[in-house]
Amino acid sequence: MQLFEIYDKIFLVIKMISPFEGLSPLQKAKLVRKLESHIYKFNKQEEILPKLKQTNIVCILLEGHAKIVDINYLGEETLVEELFENNVFGTNISNINNFEYQIIALEPCKILIIDYNKLINSENTKYSYYNIFILNLFQILNIKIKENNNRIQILTKKNIRDKLLAFFENEYRKNHSQNIYLPSNFKNLADYLSINRSAMFRELKSLKEEKFIKIDGKKITLLYVPNI
Repeated sequence: MQLFEIYDKIFLVIKMISPFEGLSPLQKAKLVRKLESHIYKFNKQEEILPKLKQTNIVCILLEGHAKIVDINYLGEETLVEELFENNVFGTNISNINNFEYQIIALEPCKILIIDYNKLINSENTKYSYYNIFILNLFQILNIKIKENNNRIQILTKKNIRDKLLAFFENEYRKNHSQNIYLPSNFKNLADYLSINRSAMFRELKSLKEEKFIKIDGKKITLLYVPNI
C-alpha cells in the first residue's frame, strides 16, 4: 500500500468519533444501565422509524448501516443522512419525528435508544463515565452541524459540476488529501447532492476526460489541488 493511502485511511478513522470514546467496556455497560437504554435490532431493508416514534430520544447506531430519507408526496426520495456504526441521531438531532421521514436499514442494524430526559438528568454528572460520554456527544453534534452547513453550501450551487466540485473541495478540506473514499456508493452520492444519477455520471465522465479526477471503484482521486 502506498504511503499516501495509509494516511488517507488514518484520516478516515479520525473522522469517525465514537460516543463511547475513552470508556472501558465496564464503564460502557454501567452507562447503558444508568441511562436505562434499550437496544433494538432490525433486519436489512426493514423500516426503523415506526419503532422510534417517541417524543424525545437519542439513538446510537451500534452496528450496521442505515439511511434517513425524506419522501415527498410524489414518492420521490431524498437522502437526509447516511448512518454508519457509532453515528448519533434522534428526534431533535435529525428531526426523525417528521412524518415524511423514514429510516431504512441497509443491512442488519443494532440501535441503542436513550430517553432524552434520562440523558440530561443532572444527577448523572457525579459519574466520570457519564461526563466523558456527554463530552463525546457534544463533539459529535458539533461535527454534524458543520457537515450540515457544508452540505447546504454545496446544495446552493446552481449546476451538477459546481456541486461535485464543491463536494470534492469539502472532502479535501476535511481530510487534507486528494483521495476521496465514498462510504457507500455513487447512488447515495447523487442522493446526497440531490442530483440525477445519470446526469451525475455524465458529469463525472467529463471531469475524468478533462483530467480533473480519476475514479477507481469508490475512490476518487483529485488531479488538481482545490483552491480553498
